[in-house]
Amino acid sequence: MKILVTGATGKLGSKVVEALLKTIPASDLAVSVRNPEKAEGLKNRGVEVRHGDFDHPETLTTAFAGVDRLLIISADGDNETRIRQHSNAVAAAKEANVKFIAYTSVGNATESSLFLAPVHRATEEAILKTGIPYSFLRNNWYLENEIGTIQGVLAGAPWLTSAGTGKVGWALQQDYAEAAAAVLIGSGFDNTTFELSGETMTQEELAATLGSVIGKEVSVHQVDDSAYADAMKSAGVPDFVVPMLVDIQKAIRDGALDIKSNDFEKLLGRKATPVSEGLAQIVNALK
Repeated sequence: MKILVTGATGKLGSKVVEALLKTIPASDLAVSVRNPEKAEGLKNRGVEVRHGDFDHPETLTTAFAGVDRLLIISADGDNETRIRQHSNAVAAAKEANVKFIAYTSVGNATESSLFLAPVHRATEEAILKTGIPYSFLRNNWYLENEIGTIQGVLAGAPWLTSAGTGKVGWALQQDYAEAAAAVLIGSGFDNTTFELSGETMTQEELAATLGSVIGKEVSVHQVDDSAYADAMKSAGVPDFVVPMLVDIQKAIRDGALDIKSNDFEKLLGRKATPVSEGLAQIVNALK
């Protein structure tokens, strides 16, 4: 059986690959990457490295040839670009006669108000139309997404948010990666959807947990969206990114990521890593 992971040199993709290599021989694994030279380390370990560029569909059809189980990791970029790229990947999977597609989606993709959700809705719909057996891995929110705020706190800044009392199911990328690997190597996952979410908590609860990890109280400043945007600009965030960050805060405030689920336990046989432990890992890595 040949398993292929796209975006395998990215932060999530590289973790998925490592999780797979703990269970399957390297000869059963292939990766599709835009820059094969970045995957030399994997090639040296026996993983088949294929060139696949989501902007060049012809490379994808070749990259996906002979693949039994495919993981499409969602790409970066604006929504229009990502929808086009994901459509190319799904069409190539169909043309290459891939037998199973797993896709990293977003929590409650079909109904979410998150600005990222249209990308994932469109991609899920495209996969459904192929008729290929699938598993949608609806990832909630990476704890690593908060590294910038954590760095600010470590430097003496308050935890700044406009998300109000909205809750998020944060989990480490490692947990999401291991869940994806479990689906790729397991059986009985045809036509499934997993809402992968850690224990939901508010910004205040997350900040308090961080405080217990670093041994000092973390003050939380709740502001409105306009003040949050100004703060992000003052912090040097690029202008085009600021509206996205504000939209994320608004979506959290509206409950878009307040998703309670035990699907991590179904795939990993355990709950997501406790947020306190995840924060400790992140803080130690920042030292």
